[in-house]
Amino acid sequence: MPDHHHDVHHDDQHDAEHATYRRLIALLDEATVAYRLIDHEPDGTTETVSALRGHPVADAAKCLVLRAKTDRRTTRYVLAVVPGDRRVDLAAIRALFGARYVGFCDAATAQRLARAVPGTVLPFSFDPDLEVVADPEVVARPRLYFNAARLDRSLVISGADYARLARPRVVPIT
Repeated sequence: MPDHHHDVHHDDQHDAEHATYRRLIALLDEATVAYRLIDHEPDGTTETVSALRGHPVADAAKCLVLRAKTDRRTTRYVLAVVPGDRRVDLAAIRALFGARYVGFCDAATAQRLARAVPGTVLPFSFDPDLEVVADPEVVARPRLYFNAARLDRSLVISGADYARLARPRVVPIT
């Protein structure tokens, strides 16, 4: 039995991050996929963290929370997952959802939907209102790296296993 010692100064955000981290690990363990954890200096910027983890930026999963307004009353939230060296093509997302407008989500909403702080957003969604769309290059990677809902720990998984577990819509979005 692991001993969980709780710090009295634990804030809710820290608990939420750890809950998301634990949920991710449970998902991976249940699915019995091969993955590796990497501990590193706390960082969430794709370029810096890729260097800390020692891999090309292209092998990082860059995760962006977007909002797509399909009509005046309807907003859909999209988790766009692209290779770390690419930029998301907002026009492609707009076309995909038949939206009038697509833009980046405000930080508070992104944090609520992704259940993680900026820089630690997973390429997985644990919220029914957040739909995952991944670029084909992401799922084609033999090794895919991303922060594991924590700034100080990352995860490596194959693109194929990622696709099987996260079940993203796979569409060219860069």
